[in-house]
Amino acid sequence: MLIDEFARLPGIGNRTAERLALHLLRVPRDDALKLAKAITGMREKIKHCSSCHNVSDTDPCHICSNPQRNNGIICVVEEPKDVRAIENSGAYNGLYHVLMGRYSPLDGSDENTLTIDSLLARLENGEVREVIIATNPNLEGDATAALLGERLAGMDVTVTRIARGVPQGSQIEYVSGAILSDALSGRKKLNDQGPVK
Repeated sequence: MLIDEFARLPGIGNRTAERLALHLLRVPRDDALKLAKAITGMREKIKHCSSCHNVSDTDPCHICSNPQRNNGIICVVEEPKDVRAIENSGAYNGLYHVLMGRYSPLDGSDENTLTIDSLLARLENGEVREVIIATNPNLEGDATAALLGERLAGMDVTVTRIARGVPQGSQIEYVSGAILSDALSGRKKLNDQGPVK
């Protein structure tokens, strides 16, 4: 039964699930109980922020309630894990909005399953000057960005999209044509790092 439950987790196959279950049989009882307690505690304490929809143990979350954050910018991401990735970069100090998915009607995720209406409500007070669309650089992410662009059109807010380009450490000969196209169209001036007009 435990193996079956582990196998239901994303990225965990039957063999890995079996290894995890056998590992828990070998570790001291207290270590296994710590894991069980952590899982139970997470399910009881973690919730979605009523403002940005990120996961948190408080509502509003630590980011939304932090007076040091720039509340004039909202970065829109697909999932809570994207917030963590951007936060780990240390390059952003604004607020977030988590869509809780991406626009993919063929997979059952349409406009109504996303938190777009909640985003629009956050923009009504006029404090937000810029919305950064940071959806994934793939077909569904691009469709989500286009949908957001349509829904935000006509609002008194600047809408931007995160830059895409050649990954650091890669070789141009192995980079896809779509990535090279994005990199070339989003190129910056060498001296002042501003976008090419």
